[in-house]
Amino acid sequence: MTTTQAAETDGVDAAHDVVEFLIGQHMQIRDLFTEVEKSTGKARRDAFERLVRLLAVHETAEEQLIHPLVRTGVHGGGDIVDDRLSEEREAKEMLVKLEDVGPDSNQFPLLLAKLRASVLTHAHNEEAYEFRYLRREVAASELQPLVSMVRAAEAMAPTHPHPGVESATANTVVGPVVSLFDRTKDMVRASMSTNR
Repeated sequence: MTTTQAAETDGVDAAHDVVEFLIGQHMQIRDLFTEVEKSTGKARRDAFERLVRLLAVHETAEEQLIHPLVRTGVHGGGDIVDDRLSEEREAKEMLVKLEDVGPDSNQFPLLLAKLRASVLTHAHNEEAYEFRYLRREVAASELQPLVSMVRAAEAMAPTHPHPGVESATANTVVGPVVSLFDRTKDMVRASMSTNR
């Protein structure tokens, strides 16, 4: 693990509850966007791969655990979650397009800026409309153990975006197969880059 990657996990490892954990990941995502924007060549590709992976696993865990809890545990939670899912799907579609053009493309900086705006707006909306009400309406005793559950979900999550898989049911049914495919693709890419 690099110094940057170790620093990225410091804040989330000390999280007291799932809201703090996810907000810590939002901060990591903001930092990774900056790192991708400021770097070039292999450093940019590596930072972009870490950003893609973090976005994919973060959203999957929220879709499997947080959104269902908000739907059932927060007054008006269904509408809050529907809005977040719409934002997530839009960001996933943008991320797929960005992955397709790649970090070396001339189109990359503009597409990255659009994705960054979309993702950061989504993160703000989660913190303002979802996480705030989770803390207010769901007992702390329910939020604390969710940190380990989110970590477990992220360990099994796909490592690339898959628009259209935004529900807990879809993630449960399709997620393990897609995750295996993604992780195999990641291993092939890694071995190809070390053989260059």
